[in-house]
Amino acid sequence: MASEPSQEQPPTPSQVAPPDRDAEQDAATVASAPTPLAGGLPVQGIPRVISLIVLLAVVLLISVLFFRVMASFVVPLFLAAVLAVVFKPLQQWSLRITGGRPHRSALITTLVVSLGVLVPTLVLGWRAYVETSRIVRTVLQDDVELIESLGDDGVSLGELSPLLLDRPSNRVETSANESLPAESAPSEPSGSAAATSPDAPAVEPTDLATTAKEDADPPVMGWIDRLRAYANAPLRWYHDNVDKTFDPNATLRAVARYSAQQAVSLGLVGIQALVSTAIGLVVMIFALYYFFADGPKIIETLMHLSPLDDEYEHELLVKFASVSRAVVVATLLSAVVQGLLAGIGYQFALDAGSPVFLLTVLTMLLAIVPFVGATAVWIPVALWVFFVQEDTVAAVVLAVYGAGIVSTIDNVIKPLVLHGQSNLHPLLALLSILGGIQLLGPVGILVGPMLVAFMQALLGMLRRELDSFNATPPSETA
Repeated sequence: MASEPSQEQPPTPSQVAPPDRDAEQDAATVASAPTPLAGGLPVQGIPRVISLIVLLAVVLLISVLFFRVMASFVVPLFLAAVLAVVFKPLQQWSLRITGGRPHRSALITTLVVSLGVLVPTLVLGWRAYVETSRIVRTVLQDDVELIESLGDDGVSLGELSPLLLDRPSNRVETSANESLPAESAPSEPSGSAAATSPDAPAVEPTDLATTAKEDADPPVMGWIDRLRAYANAPLRWYHDNVDKTFDPNATLRAVARYSAQQAVSLGLVGIQALVSTAIGLVVMIFALYYFFADGPKIIETLMHLSPLDDEYEHELLVKFASVSRAVVVATLLSAVVQGLLAGIGYQFALDAGSPVFLLTVLTMLLAIVPFVGATAVWIPVALWVFFVQEDTVAAVVLAVYGAGIVSTIDNVIKPLVLHGQSNLHPLLALLSILGGIQLLGPVGILVGPMLVAFMQALLGMLRRELDSFNATPPSETA
């Protein structure tokens, strides 16, 4: 009788063999061992500290290269950011009328801002060009007509100078060794011989047609003769008391030619500056559009990348907005006041019919530009009043008025406005403007006060952080 197969019973817990600890340790060692490459070389794990250092070095290198690429566009981007802050109410209004479409609203706001700045500038520039061309043509045409009418009769240069300047005391020497008498009789009409006493030495007349051929074209010669007449007294004194061989006419001709060459060089530099300004203006307009359209997203991205707390970042943004508005308002207000004050001086100093309104507006525009300011207008006007209008008292009064009031009133207005709108002390605001202009140029008028405001805000943040550390209770010991 075959025996039945025995059924296997499951092992009891006491019968289960304990795990092999040595085998588990060997498996862990094998898993942590470096993975061999195809060539048999092991790959070691890189510590996270070294990886972080390498990452920071790469980021620093890329940041330096990025800044060098974008360095020429920093000023247009900064100005676009300032304009975006200043005209934010206009952008919000356009956003409401467009039904919440940010790109359409940004386009409308950018066009309004661009046209509001460019159109008045172009109109005033064209009017300045027209007025300047009219004045230059009038002066040059008067000289040319006078030279052509007197050139055929052989009038001496000493007789031509009083006709150019209407100053009988201005006499120009006919040569380096020969001068006109100190007292001369009134000139006869053109074409007749001048009355001279029998004992007086004969003076050879100068042929102006020959002088025109030797010196320059008639328009240039008119300015040379005018310069000779103005410089007659000091040049004659130098010839009589210092150097008898000194030739004033040759010296003035050399100075005129050198000035013409320098004018050409300055013209080329001006063209390059104009092209660079045009490129920067285009970049600023495009940046302004994208700041209006994507400004919140850009700010959110920058706040996400920044290691500062959101509270501090928001505080810095508010400070940037307040200082930007304050600086713009201070600059525009001081420029308007300077232009109006200068216009009052022009009205009293210039003759009737002078372009006082154009000079006033030009003073307002140039008062915005640091290092140039209102002096670029009232100094030439004072020189015009002195040399052309021959009004010495008005010229001196205008110069003193311009230097003492017009060009210094901005040092009072700007600190007061910055103190009222950005909580900067007036002395600190004035020093920040002057230091920023000296260090960074025209854009320093914005950057200087902004850096001071940021420094105040950062010091306040640091103070709060230190206070929070001091207020933290010490950890309890076990």
